[in-house]
Amino acid sequence: MDYEEENHWRFHLNSVFSEKDIRQMAKIGISKSQALKQIQIFSKGIPPIKLKKPCTIGAGIKVLQNVDVNEYTANYQEAVKMGRIMKFVPASGAATRMFKLLIKFNNENNRIDIKEIGNRAESSKEHKDFLKFLKGIEDYAFFNDLKKVLTHKGINIEQQVEEGQFKELVNAIISEDGLNYAELPKGLIKFHRYDSGARTAFEEHLVEATSYCEDSSGNARIHFTISPEHESIVRSHIESVRDKYEKDDTRFEVNYSFQKPSTNTIAVDMQNNPFRTGDGSILFRPGGHGALLENLNEIKGDIIFIKNIDNVVPDRLKGETYKYKRILAGLLVELQQTIFDYLDKLYGTKNEPELLKEVMEFSRNDLSVLIPNQVHNTSIEGQKQFLISKLNRPIRVCGMVKNEGEPGGGPFWIEDKDGNISLQVVEAAQVDKDNPIQKEIWQSATHFSPTDFVCGVQNFKGNPFDLMNHRDPDAGFITQKSQDGRELKALELPGLWNGSMAFWNTIFVEVPIITFNPVKTILDLLRPNHQP
Repeated sequence: MDYEEENHWRFHLNSVFSEKDIRQMAKIGISKSQALKQIQIFSKGIPPIKLKKPCTIGAGIKVLQNVDVNEYTANYQEAVKMGRIMKFVPASGAATRMFKLLIKFNNENNRIDIKEIGNRAESSKEHKDFLKFLKGIEDYAFFNDLKKVLTHKGINIEQQVEEGQFKELVNAIISEDGLNYAELPKGLIKFHRYDSGARTAFEEHLVEATSYCEDSSGNARIHFTISPEHESIVRSHIESVRDKYEKDDTRFEVNYSFQKPSTNTIAVDMQNNPFRTGDGSILFRPGGHGALLENLNEIKGDIIFIKNIDNVVPDRLKGETYKYKRILAGLLVELQQTIFDYLDKLYGTKNEPELLKEVMEFSRNDLSVLIPNQVHNTSIEGQKQFLISKLNRPIRVCGMVKNEGEPGGGPFWIEDKDGNISLQVVEAAQVDKDNPIQKEIWQSATHFSPTDFVCGVQNFKGNPFDLMNHRDPDAGFITQKSQDGRELKALELPGLWNGSMAFWNTIFVEVPIITFNPVKTILDLLRPNHQP
């Protein structure tokens, strides 16, 4: 786009918003320039990420030896005693997708007979999956709650199951006059059964927090991001159950935040004009989990575990999770100590070639920083400034599991638009699958990311980084959606663990697959790792 075209384009954009539009945007904290910039992104498109190669063992992914485990665990224990550690759990989404299968069958059938479903299971995967759900109904942790709801309606659940009639059961799980699970936050779904009762995902995260976030004073810090419409019910639930787990002088310090309306993004039609609803107002949509970078930034933490709300297991399997949480945090502490020491020396010393050589070796071997040839050929002062720029960043240590076909992002070496090569977590939507070379690299990945991160967000002076300065604003996603029967294009902000952390120091560590047990669909709760 040349200068004349650029000016014409800008003139066009500046004419698309009315005074009413600008007032609408002001109410949610979005400026005209922000909206114009987002429209420009739709017009220009977002270039796909350029994969160089997958991260593999010894080439981007570390494998920890037994000697490391003891040292890292000791580092972690010192940090947690000092109150440096907290847990950050994105938990704002409703469980609608989790119950998508049930919603579909409930809406399409006035009668749900298990024999009829079974007859169609051979030729239909949906029916096969639904049959699995029906057969496992009594194995769900929420079965007793379902029984109470139906008993109140005068329906005998055991009789319905015995007769193979499931319409009332399915409807009671998802409907507003039943458990209303399709509209609740996923954290409020009962995931696991115990002799003492069933636990929600929120409860499992509280239990985890007592085991790897509790400081020497007995405080266990945990932060949930939730939706405003769910605030009352979530707070009420947490308050009603916390006494069960606040034992032996343990006290939870629970905080909440919302995804800000100002992080919503404008939707456009297929001609890149603002998408307008029936009343003429502009449609703004949630900007994806990348919007939570602002939440993470504002809590001003120190060492922060990030873990999804649905990645929890029963107590019998928590041991490995705890072990590797401590190890990852201990590794981060060790790296931080080294980085902070080097930064103190780099800022305080005169030009010392031997120190620069040592820091370069550390950056290359421990942080996977590739040193461009021009840096080696520049002045001593130039080398020093390069190293400071690379070290003085937030840091994340990311658990990676072997690729066994689960959906999700993965660890790759990527090349940015300036030719810099770095370690990144990459999502499928960022990759050009029409390019055979890029597709082959994507498919050759040996590991994927379970979103099991521990983050260091303070600098060497003990001050919080401004995390907004360490993201790649051009690393968002454009997706195609529909509303009211009309197609639209939506923009997601740089993902929280993708573009939002693009300019962090990143370390990938192999962790066991047992530490990854997500619940994306209702059928996942029937997996052995979610059963007693």
